[in-house]
Amino acid sequence: MRFSLIDQITELKAGESITAAKNLTLAEEYLQDHFPGFPVMPGVLMVEALVQTSAWLMRYSEDFRYSTVLLDEAKAVKFNSFVKPGDTITIQSKLQKKNDESTWTFKASGNVGETNVITAKLILKQFNLADEYPSIASGDAVQTESIKTLFNVLYPQAESAKS
Repeated sequence: MRFSLIDQITELKAGESITAAKNLTLAEEYLQDHFPGFPVMPGVLMVEALVQTSAWLMRYSEDFRYSTVLLDEAKAVKFNSFVKPGDTITIQSKLQKKNDESTWTFKASGNVGETNVITAKLILKQFNLADEYPSIASGDAVQTESIKTLFNVLYPQAESAKS
């Protein structure tokens, strides 16, 4: 299953930082089981929202050169509060350093209003599938175009800035 845990990118500074938002609604299918009578966003999905936000910063900063961005490591993850239906989690991620060409370190956090709900240090890795499997280079192109299309929905300011 492919899913996006980001509804909108609200601020973006290439190579520096990104702010995004996720509106949690009762329509989220996983809330039916997590937990009945007390629906809250699972912690693993809170981490995934931080990862997806940070990945958008990588992609944008690198002009979408890589088809794949994956979590390499999550450190110092701290859950401070719940995110429940009706809440909007605002996610901020700042680039701490580029470890090398493919691996970057971020400090990310999520807030609901003034309440911090999660913090983490994330290490993400970017690559193209064709780097290891040249025969599927066309898959990288398809994936990259799909990513650009979604990015323009999440951050329409990018399209208007090009015009």
